[in-house]
Amino acid sequence: MKSNSVSLAVDEFATGSADSLILIGRVLLAWVFVGSAYGAISDFSGSVGYFRSLHLPAPELFTMTNIALEVLISVGLILGVGTRYCAILTFVFVVAATAVAHRYWEYPAGGQQVGQYNHFLKNISIMGGALAIFVTGAGRFSLDRALAK
Repeated sequence: MKSNSVSLAVDEFATGSADSLILIGRVLLAWVFVGSAYGAISDFSGSVGYFRSLHLPAPELFTMTNIALEVLISVGLILGVGTRYCAILTFVFVVAATAVAHRYWEYPAGGQQVGQYNHFLKNISIMGGALAIFVTGAGRFSLDRALAK
C-alpha cells in the first residue's frame, strides 16, 4: 500500500504544480535554442562554414534563417506566446535540422558517429517535448493566458 500513497503524492504534486512545471518545461525546452542562436550569432562565420560543409545552398541565408527561427522559438516558448504554434514550429524545425545535420549513419564508426547519434537522440527528445507543450498549451504563467483574459 505504500506505493499507492507515493503514487498519490506524485499525482497530487503534478496536478497542483502543473502551471509552474509547464513554465519550467517551456524554459528548459527553449534553452537549447537560446544557446544555439547565441552561438550562431557569436560565431556567424563558423556557422556559415558548418552549413557550407553540409553542402547547403546559400549557407549565409540558411544561417540567418536558422538564427531567426531559433530566436522566435526561444521567445515564444519562454514567454508563452503563440505557444501551440511555436511548439509545432519547434517540432518541424527540429525534424528538418535532424534530417539535414544529424544523419549519424553517414559518418564513419567512432567518435563522429557517436556524437552525431547523440545529437540525433537529443533532437528526438526535443520533438517529444514540443509535442507535450503542443498538447498542454502554455499554462497559466504565459502571455497566451494573459492575452486571453
